[in-house]
Amino acid sequence: MNNIVLLGDSIFDNAEYVDQNDSVIEQLNASLSKDFKATLLAVDGNITSDVYNQLELLPDDTTHAFLSIGGNDALRVVNVLQQSSSTVGEAMEVFTEIRLDFQKRYRELITQIKQKVDQLTICTVHDCIPDIEPRSLTALSLFNEIILKEAISIGTSIIDLRLLCNEKEDYSSISPIEPSGQGAKKIVEQIVKVIKEHDFNNLISHVYK
Repeated sequence: MNNIVLLGDSIFDNAEYVDQNDSVIEQLNASLSKDFKATLLAVDGNITSDVYNQLELLPDDTTHAFLSIGGNDALRVVNVLQQSSSTVGEAMEVFTEIRLDFQKRYRELITQIKQKVDQLTICTVHDCIPDIEPRSLTALSLFNEIILKEAISIGTSIIDLRLLCNEKEDYSSISPIEPSGQGAKKIVEQIVKVIKEHDFNNLISHVYK
């Protein structure tokens, strides 16, 4: 039996924001063949450092891990956009600190996951959130640049949520930053596609969208 483990935040742990049977984990388990099962360890609201607690619960029979984390890390620094600075260069120094800190934490996390689960897939942070401010979108791109760079550096497969969840209907009416039933369906379809098609032995990243 193959066990697909979902790590991260509310991109996977979205049951609170959708109708019954529409969450990512419910749709995924309904889509898998009989020799696969899925386990949800992702927790709504978690940031990168919280995933270590999830890893403590990693089942012994885990064969695949999917990680979606970083959105809440970005939300925690959104107040920086309200700070004043005397020059653009001064403002960029603040974002440089944020970028380097996230890169260090994200790299350490995926290195730890890879030591436990060889077949890892990483998700970018979605950025087609309804009514997102353009400057917030610019700040979010810093986090996605790190996620993509680190994923490619270790040859993992990638699900690009920026391209996948690109419609307003992909987001919950309860909370505009969480996947709706439609968004969850799109995510599940790509998870299943990765499992069926991706060659984890060649260490060449492939983007699924």
